[in-house]
Amino acid sequence: MKTGIKRRLTIMIAVSLLLCLPVTAWAAENPADPGNTAFILLCSALVMLMTPGLALFYGGMVRKKNVLSILMQCFTVLAIVSVQWVLGGYTLAFGSDHGGLIGSLEFLGLQGIATCSSVGSIPQLAFVGFQLMFAVITGAIICGSFAERMNFTAFVIFILLWTTLVYDPLAHWVWGGGWLGRLGALDFAGGAVVHISSGISGLVAALVLGRRIGQEKEAIVPHNLPMTITGASLLWFGWFGFNAGSALAADGLASLAFLVTNTCAATAALSWVTAEWLHHGKPTVFGAVSGAVAGLVAVTPAAGFVSPLASIIMGLLVGPVCYLAISRMKEKLAYDDSLDAFGIHGVGGTFGALATGVFASTAVNPAGADGLLASGGIRLLSVQLVAVAATYVFAGIMTFLILKFIHRFLPLRVSSSEEEAGLDASLQGEVAYSQVSGDGQNLSC
Repeated sequence: MKTGIKRRLTIMIAVSLLLCLPVTAWAAENPADPGNTAFILLCSALVMLMTPGLALFYGGMVRKKNVLSILMQCFTVLAIVSVQWVLGGYTLAFGSDHGGLIGSLEFLGLQGIATCSSVGSIPQLAFVGFQLMFAVITGAIICGSFAERMNFTAFVIFILLWTTLVYDPLAHWVWGGGWLGRLGALDFAGGAVVHISSGISGLVAALVLGRRIGQEKEAIVPHNLPMTITGASLLWFGWFGFNAGSALAADGLASLAFLVTNTCAATAALSWVTAEWLHHGKPTVFGAVSGAVAGLVAVTPAAGFVSPLASIIMGLLVGPVCYLAISRMKEKLAYDDSLDAFGIHGVGGTFGALATGVFASTAVNPAGADGLLASGGIRLLSVQLVAVAATYVFAGIMTFLILKFIHRFLPLRVSSSEEEAGLDASLQGEVAYSQVSGDGQNLSC
């Protein structure tokens, strides 16, 4: 009797061990946490929503004859970069380091990345998707600088080349094991990689293409502010995925990034409105949403390294800084940055990167570094300055060379007649608005 019981217990234990073997082996290969994985996939979707949000933000700011063209450009970036990232963009940014400058081709076509491959506590494929959405929104931001005048064929080629030759190397420099990351530069979610690079590249493109026809004679104002406000709201919403998701885990760091993102955006909206109220005597809704976006940009590099109180100070400062950059610098230098991509993203990103060197504290995030106010001296601020300067020089020069290369084969700018007619009708063969009679008959386009 006792022998039979022992035999059955032995069999049960053996079966239990055999059943546990596959689970143990899988866990060793794939330590991904289901909660963190779900969090990152959700954040990736939020960041993807930012591109349509940006399209609406920009769409309301252009003249009604160019609404569809700017929407088309933003959605085209989403399509082009989505394919480019899978084929080669990811491996250039996050492949094994080569000289601190670029990643290897080990993940070309995402080969070698299995479903069980992990980055930290999330599947590597989830990380690929999350970083893809950063590359997409960066290219889309540039569209705001040359809106209403760029040849669509040239635009398609430009976005493909710019993402490959500018964004991918910069992402590697900071996040992929490159020289800026090793130097100690802090860029939690893309102050230099996303905003400074797109801002300065947009400015260079605006200078190369020249001013819009009639821009020097009369002010070109937004045609549909409710559309712009809707887009800004989607951007603010999606930015929680942008910054909180950069923690790569649903933890306290993500919570901090979420909170300081909202706080800085809200404070910057108030400070921008206050600045224009004092300057022009009236607060505007356009100023409020512009300030909110400027605050979102500024807090992006700092989101995981600064306290909520520091984010309030950053928001108070960045609103007036960006407002003055647009209202004064743009007027004095007479350049046509159509939708102020440089004034908000370039200037705001620069402010945020440098402010990180001032307000960052290891008391907030031990994995970061102490800035000037946390008794870290000027070292971090100096490193941040190097990162800003390197981004300006590299992105600016490469953008200029890419545009000049394209111009050797086809015109960068639409013809005068196409520009005056509007890019919607001349390039897309569509119009956003048409006058319709009461019975539904189309009267004019």
